Amino acid sequence: MNRRLYLKFRIRTFVAGIIQSLRVRMARVRGFDIHPTVILERKLHLDRLYPAGVHIDEYCLIASGVTILSHDHCKRVDGQPLLIDTYIGKRCFIAVNATVLPGVHIGDEVIVGAGSVVTKNVPSNVIVAGNPARIIRENIRMNDRAELINWRNGQWTE
Repeated sequence: MNRRLYLKFRIRTFVAGIIQSLRVRMARVRGFDIHPTVILERKLHLDRLYPAGVHIDEYCLIASGVTILSHDHCKRVDGQPLLIDTYIGKRCFIAVNATVLPGVHIGDEVIVGAGSVVTKNVPSNVIVAGNPARIIRENIRMNDRAELINWRNGQWTE
């Protein structure tokens, strides 16, 4: 039975990889600046008004329901919405239903908690959560699969 379960897992992982690749390619065709190693889950809300303003660096995981904006309708320039770039660094994990507001720069190796609203720039190697998002943990390290390196068996390691 374990062999059968393992085979099922391998097939599912293979198919998921193909789907992920297609999602990133479609986003890039639409004008988003997304590195090919990024994992985009379903039901994302990426800014369609200014797609070239959304920049996501390598090895990030963007979970379902995340909203990333790169324009502001309230702030106007010559009667048009303010278009401003939003950056997400390397090896970041943006959790379910988080919102990243326009003009925000998120550093490398950052975790954004579920449902958080990121209103200001976030330094590297931290965990942020809340509305507005605040730093709740510093000095974290992540690998190329956006997994914590310094978290083992329910304990923080340094």
